[in-house]
Amino acid sequence: MAPSIQYCIQEKKPVHLIGIGGVSMNSLAELLLSKGVPVTGSDRTETDVTDRLELLGARITYAHLPENVEGASLVIRTAAVHDDNPEIVRAHELGIPVIERAQAWGQMMIEYNNVICLSGTHGKTTTTSMMTMIAMRAAMDPTVMVGSNLPAIGGTLRIGGHGTFVAEACEYCNSFLSFAPTIAVVLNVEADHLDFFKDIDDIVHSFHEFCELVPAGGLIVANADDENAMRAVEGAERTVLTFGLSEGADVWADKIETQNGYYRFDVMAGKYLYCHVELQVPGRHNMMNALACCAVSRFLGIPGETVSAGLGAFTGSSRRFQRTGVTAKGAVVVDDYAHHPSEMCATLKAARQMNFKRIICAFQSHTYTRTKALFNDFVEALKLCDLAVLAPIYAAREQNTIGIYASDLAAQVPGARAFDSFEEIADFLREEAGEGDLVITMGAGDIYRVGEMLVEK
Repeated sequence: MAPSIQYCIQEKKPVHLIGIGGVSMNSLAELLLSKGVPVTGSDRTETDVTDRLELLGARITYAHLPENVEGASLVIRTAAVHDDNPEIVRAHELGIPVIERAQAWGQMMIEYNNVICLSGTHGKTTTTSMMTMIAMRAAMDPTVMVGSNLPAIGGTLRIGGHGTFVAEACEYCNSFLSFAPTIAVVLNVEADHLDFFKDIDDIVHSFHEFCELVPAGGLIVANADDENAMRAVEGAERTVLTFGLSEGADVWADKIETQNGYYRFDVMAGKYLYCHVELQVPGRHNMMNALACCAVSRFLGIPGETVSAGLGAFTGSSRRFQRTGVTAKGAVVVDDYAHHPSEMCATLKAARQMNFKRIICAFQSHTYTRTKALFNDFVEALKLCDLAVLAPIYAAREQNTIGIYASDLAAQVPGARAFDSFEEIADFLREEAGEGDLVITMGAGDIYRVGEMLVEK
């Protein structure tokens, strides 16, 4: 039988990670190192992340070479590493088993008693971070894997005991179907990643399969206010707890108040008060994220006051409405990872409640296929700001075979401007944005660099 992660941990057999510096891969490497596993890896460039891993004991080569895998008992790769990669080719020649990153995480999860996997088209990182804060307050000593820097744990990984694993679970390429949740959370289900999924029904089916991974005695948490999330949990023969904004949900928000976009509310479990929450991150969407965590916490028997304290201590994670600074003319600059129209709407609506004079959104669409598939939704989302400034589309893994451009979006949004470079955008915003304005750099690519340009000058 091919060596598993557990075998490599138990026997201290070397593991090689291709793309070791990537998000999630570096966390996986650090977790393996903490368990005494010899780790080697490869990547194209040296970064702060790879420097840290080398200090922890990893041996990293900054080139993809066939000899890098020699001596490894197991090779782990990201989805971006294809079969023609020289290290993959050599591993196959040598009979070294090769698994995907998600499979590796799934094998790691088996060691833990409670595995809380938080999924959804959007809100995963924030909700995983919120759940982490609660679990830490509850002295559960969680191991955590989250997709963005969480200051409270000093990064994207927290190494804890074997009692609880809190993990962000992404649906792209069906990655989360390799996980091993004992608690599966479905925040929302919308059309996205249509370069992989056929349509919304295909996406709903994937989330249903994810829920089916939960063992007997486990829990499924679903958004009662999201039609597709409820479709995804239909027929699941497991305990299902719903959350939402009405009494029809098992866990719901009552006595909702807002101040400058920040929400305060009572969390009800049926007819009974579970806890009172005062969020330190803005937006209605974050109230929904918090309710999902409350449903999980209720099931785990965490006291309401502990939940209140954990949620109250969460002040945000990297690139989630994160304050960048102030421009020379006094405009406030924040950065947000929103790259799906629904996320953009939620962020811009939250910003609208914060009493700024104008909301200026510097947006970088992420991938050509997403831009084309959701074009009209992007247009409607961008109309929610006072001024939309568009950067070239971030290609990520794609080539522009479609022939779609940021200027196509700008043409449909009144007053919008499209530029060819970040430098041009920054120059324009330095003149345009002033005191009382909010500038949001928005997108999943590198648009945050515009905010840095604005603030540092």
